[in-house]
Amino acid sequence: MLPTATIGPYTLPNSLIVAPMAGVTDRPFRLLCRRMGAGLAVSEMVIADSRMWNTRKSQTRLNHQGEPEPRSVQIAGGDPDMLANAARLNAESGAQIIDINMGCPAKKVCNKAAGSALMKDEKLVREILEAVVAAVDIPVTLKMRTGWDRDNRNAPLIARMAEDAGIQALAVHGRTRADAYKGEAEYDTIAAVKEQVSVPVFANGDITSAEKARDVLRHTGADGLLIGRGAQGRPWIFREILHFLETGRHLAQPPLDEVETVLSEHLDELHSFYGMPMGVRIARKHVGWYLQSHDENKQFRKRFNAIDDPLEQKESIQQYFASLRNGEVFAA
Repeated sequence: MLPTATIGPYTLPNSLIVAPMAGVTDRPFRLLCRRMGAGLAVSEMVIADSRMWNTRKSQTRLNHQGEPEPRSVQIAGGDPDMLANAARLNAESGAQIIDINMGCPAKKVCNKAAGSALMKDEKLVREILEAVVAAVDIPVTLKMRTGWDRDNRNAPLIARMAEDAGIQALAVHGRTRADAYKGEAEYDTIAAVKEQVSVPVFANGDITSAEKARDVLRHTGADGLLIGRGAQGRPWIFREILHFLETGRHLAQPPLDEVETVLSEHLDELHSFYGMPMGVRIARKHVGWYLQSHDENKQFRKRFNAIDDPLEQKESIQQYFASLRNGEVFAA
């Protein structure tokens, strides 16, 4: 069975959480994953410097209209005062949980002493944690990696620091900053973090199947899971994991008709949320993820990526799934 999880005053419907992913976990994706069984979906990271929030990108990332509670917003930066201010402003705008990003390995983030680069400066980590917790009266959570590199896996130390500072839940990705997304995630460090603290701990990294979810929960003793890349193009992974953990049996793969419906509705939401031309552009990567197991030679995706019209995108998807049902092989 999947453990239940509580973050501050919020008891989640279940402890499967959509991991924050820049450029992926926008409002349409978060709502879709919640509908497919996720207990919580964390926003894309919002830069802590509020002077940058007038950009189109920041405005879409700050949009949580119609999302179910609790609404969790991730903030990223390296300055304690700036992060504290960002936390306050997001709380005033309706955020109910603030998540601090110390997990992103991207160079453009780490080069600004943010994301997982912060784990190298434990004094600064403490200052950030204390400043953000003091700034708001809503729960603050922390997402981090196992350490800076494989010789410096300091996540257990930072976990104790976080609990002392008042952090109410932790998520740990089973790679170091130096690993980026290469190799396989390791879970021993996550298990060590779980042993060090009493707040909920969520394991993250390479959770792409129901069996892997079960194994990671057993190995780490974690209170729940964060699922990121495993949900790209497969938002139904949450209901699959829930079913497997509850029954020990696999849920049937979604039929083609359902995949088409989910994808088509996702496209509608992206087109509506972003408008033109961004909605069409962002739809392309999602379609690529949905069709990985069908369009193995990528011929359809090549043609789809050349489409600039929302209606034409929708029509091409309908034609593609019609050809799949007829047993046809798509040809460019």
